[in-house]
Amino acid sequence: MNNDPELSGKYLGTITQDFIKVSDNLKEASYQIRSRGFSDYPIFPIAKTDVGVGQILIKQKELDAEWNYSASFLDEFVQRDLVKEKNVDIFKEAYKNPDEFCCLFVVDEKFTNFIFIPYPED
Repeated sequence: MNNDPELSGKYLGTITQDFIKVSDNLKEASYQIRSRGFSDYPIFPIAKTDVGVGQILIKQKELDAEWNYSASFLDEFVQRDLVKEKNVDIFKEAYKNPDEFCCLFVVDEKFTNFIFIPYPED
């Protein structure tokens, strides 16, 4: 799997179209993860196949979505060695305000990376 650090227009378009449909659900899930004390760093893995990270939140085709959305958090990513222990502080520094941005972990054939996408304004 090659990792392209740049988010191509192809990904940006499909992710943005999907995100508009699921953003309210993800924002609520982020709030619940934080308010219940699970983590201050919610992460939402998205993929078109099952990636086995997190708990499935929205399946492909639900809400007319092209991607599967799961709910997870930083501790699981560290436990699974997706974020190295030595990089936790760097991740936390890069993490954006979860009330304003959603942290997606995009997994696809040619792209695997974290992206932060702003929630639509009400």
